[in-house]
Amino acid sequence: MKLKKYLFCLLGIMITLQSCYKDSIIEAKAAFELKYVQENYSIPVQIHLLDKSEGAENWEWSFEGAIPSSSHKKNPGTITYETPGEYTISLTVTNKDGGKDTYTETIRIYDAIKIDFSAQIINNQANYPPVQVELQNNTEGIGFTYLWEFEGGMPSISTEKIPPVVIFSTPGEHKITLTVDNGNKKERSSKIITVADNISSLFHWEVSLFDNDYQAPVRLQLKNQSKNATAYLWTFEGATPSVSTEKEPAVVYQNPGTYTIKLETDNGSSQSVSEQTITIYKDTNLRLFKNIKLGIHSAHTQNTQGAFFSTVMQRSYTAQEVNETNSNQIDLVFFGLSPAFTYNKFVSPDKVSSEGFPTLPNAQPTIFVNSQELCNCGTLLSPEQFEGMSDDHLLQSLTPQENPAGLQRFGNTTPRVILFQTQDGRKGAIKINQMVNQGEESFIICDIKVQKTAK
Repeated sequence: MKLKKYLFCLLGIMITLQSCYKDSIIEAKAAFELKYVQENYSIPVQIHLLDKSEGAENWEWSFEGAIPSSSHKKNPGTITYETPGEYTISLTVTNKDGGKDTYTETIRIYDAIKIDFSAQIINNQANYPPVQVELQNNTEGIGFTYLWEFEGGMPSISTEKIPPVVIFSTPGEHKITLTVDNGNKKERSSKIITVADNISSLFHWEVSLFDNDYQAPVRLQLKNQSKNATAYLWTFEGATPSVSTEKEPAVVYQNPGTYTIKLETDNGSSQSVSEQTITIYKDTNLRLFKNIKLGIHSAHTQNTQGAFFSTVMQRSYTAQEVNETNSNQIDLVFFGLSPAFTYNKFVSPDKVSSEGFPTLPNAQPTIFVNSQELCNCGTLLSPEQFEGMSDDHLLQSLTPQENPAGLQRFGNTTPRVILFQTQDGRKGAIKINQMVNQGEESFIICDIKVQKTAK
């Protein structure tokens, strides 16, 4: 009876011990936390690992594609990926109670973006529109998508790795932008293509003072104002030469008429044409200067209104404007004594010192008939005849003769005609229309007609 009771108690103890043993077994639970160093997901990528397992006594890490590829440390620290792709990180934990668990996480490593592209103009070297641009994409990497943007280009966008030739037709700066996307982030890079201005055909011409009345013959010096042209073709109707490929040729028109000047320009990419007309007039051998102001002595010396005039240079000169270079071109000198205009005369440039002007260097003589009514030289020209002159025929028939009577001063009666003949034989007439009293700045207003060349 006692033995039976003992066995019963032993069985109870064993059951109790077994129940306690089951309650003390520790299960293993695998877990970890990962962090991308500097939030960088593109190679090279570093990932820091921190164990978060429970009940683990042993750790077995597997790092697919990483350096290192495995570890048995609880916290293996930082691992590195140098090749893009999808990889698994796996942790298996165990303990002495036989607990075991595995946790796996898949990560994606992206390729680094280093944009490298070139843009080359392929149709011309001077960037004349239309400009054709060839693109080369030297960006290396896998898993990328591309977006090209061509500001002002045709096409305007492309998603190909290497886009087709792009055409820019508008002058100015155009931005080419390449955006590369690796699935995680985007990088952009831009280049500028400069398109030159459009070709334009434009010109004008210049003539000498002698030809500025456009009476035949007339020599033109062409001035080319075209833009972005490399070749020129001129056509001159009625001129010699009639064609030219020079940039700025000179031509001569021998006969009166209205003619067309045509300029065609080319730059290898485009062409442009412009035309102008020119009218050449009949040769009258007569030059007209209207409303010329010539100052009295005080106005000239005070440099408010010149008393010297050059029919060659076609302008008047004050005292301070006269120099050794232009003094031999002066052929008319007016001397007015006072604003009352009671004492007036035209003086030969080589005799100006007799009227109180400084001597002119290299002065040339001019014959004057100040008083036709006193000259008694058979040479007469009325104001009406002066106005009626449309060519030099009347002047050809005159023979101005200088004598003391004809050189006499004249008063303030207008209109008055003064005759002259220059040192080179050109004959002319001055018609005084008005005498303006402005004190020391007084002046006369006159018209001048003179032969272009002596006949």
